[in-house]
Amino acid sequence: METIIVQLPGTTQWGAQETGSPELIHLGPGDIADFGRGGAGVRIVLPDPGISRRAGQLEAAGDYWRLSNFSRSVSYVVENLEGAGEYLTVAPGRLGAPVPFEFSRVVLPALSGTATFKVFAPQHAYLGEQSVPGGGEQTVHPFALDPTSKYFLVLVALCEPRLRDPSDSALPGVGQIVERLRPLESCRDLTRSAVNYHIDYLAFAKLRLDLGEETTTAGDGGRTGAKRARLASVALRFGLVGEEHLSLLPPRGAARLTDPQETRA
Repeated sequence: METIIVQLPGTTQWGAQETGSPELIHLGPGDIADFGRGGAGVRIVLPDPGISRRAGQLEAAGDYWRLSNFSRSVSYVVENLEGAGEYLTVAPGRLGAPVPFEFSRVVLPALSGTATFKVFAPQHAYLGEQSVPGGGEQTVHPFALDPTSKYFLVLVALCEPRLRDPSDSALPGVGQIVERLRPLESCRDLTRSAVNYHIDYLAFAKLRLDLGEETTTAGDGGRTGAKRARLASVALRFGLVGEEHLSLLPPRGAARLTDPQETRA
C-alpha cells in the first residue's frame, strides 16, 4: 500500500498545467527517504550550501509519515497546505516526529532563503458515516453553522485575508465587510449595524466564545476587535471556513460604490 508521495524540489508544481510530470518518490509503510544537500543514500536533494549533506529523513508509517531532523542547531517547519497558516516545528535532533497533514510542505532554512519540498499522504483513513448501534441520543454538533446564511457570509468575509494568505494577520473592519458583501444580491441593504449583529450572533450564540476580560477592560472598538479576532481564530483553527467557501463571496474588485454615510448606518 502506498502511504506517501514526495514531490522533489525544482519540478513542475503539483497539479500545474504544464508538459511533463513532476518527479515523485512513492513510499509505502516502513519505507524511508533521506533529504539533504546530497551524498550517499540521499534521495531528496536540496542543493544549497547552508543545508547539511544528510539533513533529515522521512519515514512512511501507516496512513501518516514521520520526519527526523538530523541538524544539531536548526529547526525544520512542516506547513499544512490545506490549513490557514497551520504548521508544526521539528526541533534539532528530533527523531520520528509524526506529521498528521495530508498535504504538506517541508521548509528548511538555507543560504538562498529556504529550501522546500512537498509531501502528500493520500491514504488517510476516516471514520464512516454510519452511527454506532445503541449509541443513545445523537451528538449535537458544537459548531452548527448554516453555509447559506448571511452570518456565514460575514464570517467568510472576516476570514478571507487569512484564507488567501495565512501570513496576513490583518482582519477587515466592519465597514470593509459591508463593502465586500454589498455586491451580492442578498446583501444590497447590508449595514454596519447588521454586520455587528451577525458578529455578536456568531460569537455568543453559534460559537459561544468566552472573551473574558477582553470585553470588560477594552473600549467599544477594543471589544469589537477582540470578537473579530477570536471569531477568525476559532473558525480557521477548527476548519469552520475554508478556501472552498471563498466562492460564496463576490469577485474581488466588484465592491459597489456607496455613500459613506450609508455604510455607517
